[in-house]
Amino acid sequence: MKWVGDARLAAGPEAAWYLETAFTPGAQLGAVYDNPTTPIVVTGVEEVTTMRVPSGRLVVDAPWDDDDVSRYEQGLPTRPPRELAVSIPPGVYRVEIAWTAGPYEFLGEYCDGVQCAATRLYISDDPVTVWEMGLGIDDDIDRLQPDSPPQFYADANVGCFADAGAWTTLSAPFRTFKDGRPVPRDTEHLPGWCERVRDESQQADLVTFTADCGGVVWLGRTKTGDVATIIVTSGMPGAKA
Repeated sequence: MKWVGDARLAAGPEAAWYLETAFTPGAQLGAVYDNPTTPIVVTGVEEVTTMRVPSGRLVVDAPWDDDDVSRYEQGLPTRPPRELAVSIPPGVYRVEIAWTAGPYEFLGEYCDGVQCAATRLYISDDPVTVWEMGLGIDDDIDRLQPDSPPQFYADANVGCFADAGAWTTLSAPFRTFKDGRPVPRDTEHLPGWCERVRDESQQADLVTFTADCGGVVWLGRTKTGDVATIIVTSGMPGAKA
């Protein structure tokens, strides 16, 4: 049966184009700011790691919230993580980053302009036929505002994918503070400035990625409605639905 989603969640033409193009090496995503003759080109797609999601429930959020620091230090409840309303089959999935380059000159210095265009959790090889915004379990579709897609916020420009069932353990290394600041954490460092935390008791993982001020979560669905990929973008052109 063909998937029929809610039109209010569907990606607009610009957003859909960006999501389909960002992971295509050699494709042009735009031009350098203030220099329209210099293109921003997708230089490659890097597999950062794999991660385990045994519960099938996924958190896509910042691994810590600066507003929660004092509450956490006092042993008080902090806000719940942004768990997606959609679930995925329990399994092990690839985390990939699409890299772009748009060289420019700043104060007489050459800069390669390498940036993360998007990060994705690759779930299956099935073709994506529709893109839609990924709601959190607490999001109300009836309260969506035009031109304002639901998103998570990241004070430190870091987001993460994590198994929701093991969130408390997985996020703990990011929630240890001294004098209001995070202390050095014992995590596994990965390419692309990413980190991974493992919970062996639940066979679950958390993987961080760059997210400038936060990000919008997009679901790539197949013709039957199954989620084939989950992409996070930050400040992309055409992020509006």
